[in-house]
Order: sequence, then structure tokens, then C-alpha cells
Amino acid sequence: MGDRPSPLALLALARPVPLALSRIARRGDEIEEVRALLLAHADPAVATPAEIAALAQTVAVACLGDDHLWQDLQLPDRAALGALMSRFFPTLAARNDRDMKWKKFLYKQLCEQAGLMICKAPSCAVCSDHALCFGPGT
Repeated sequence: MGDRPSPLALLALARPVPLALSRIARRGDEIEEVRALLLAHADPAVATPAEIAALAQTVAVACLGDDHLWQDLQLPDRAALGALMSRFFPTLAARNDRDMKWKKFLYKQLCEQAGLMICKAPSCAVCSDHALCFGPGT
């Protein structure tokens, strides 16, 4: 793995970009939904409950940012976010088996829980936004 930080070191690195408190206040329910989703898939063996809760909150707040989630968390790259998600939220990360961008993936999971479809087409494979959601890009 070379000089890449370990997933546990990433826990200390992850922090959301500064956001206006008004944005956080207006979207508090949304933050709580993402946080609850993450906590439902947390691995209690990798960190203390307080650390996992703090990471879930950090990721949820970062989802309000305007860039890719790894950028909004100020991580070095998308692979670092993937490592963090796999380590701390393994059952959720395993669901992202088509390499969907993480922020889109988390919101897709929330939409599926609510019984809503996120793609404009009946299948992601034929959705016109497919390239924006899947693949290695940033």
C-alpha cells in the first residue's frame, strides 16, 4: 500500500469542508438520515462507538458540500474514501458493487429506503446520467 494512510489514519484526516451553519440547519433532517444509514452499517469492531458516530456525522455533513464526497471530506483521493467506507461501513460499501460515486450512492440508498427511484430511466444501465454516477473518475 506504500505511503497511503491506513483506514484508521483516514478517520483522523476526514473532516468536512467548512459549510454555512444555515445550510446545515436547513438540511438537518437530511444529515440525520445519512448518519443513520451509515450507523446501520457500521462495524463496531474497528473503532469506539464515539469514533464511529463522529465519522458518520462527519460524512453526513460533508454530503452537503458541492464537490465529490472525497473532496468535501478533504481526503487525498477517491480511493481513500473507498478504503474508509469499506473499513468503517463494510456492509454498505459492499452494496456499492458498481463503483457509483459515494455521495450519489448514499442518496440512492436513502431513496431506495423511501421507495423512490433516483434514475430517470427504469434501469441505471440505460439512464442518461450513467457516466456521471459510475466509474473511476473523480
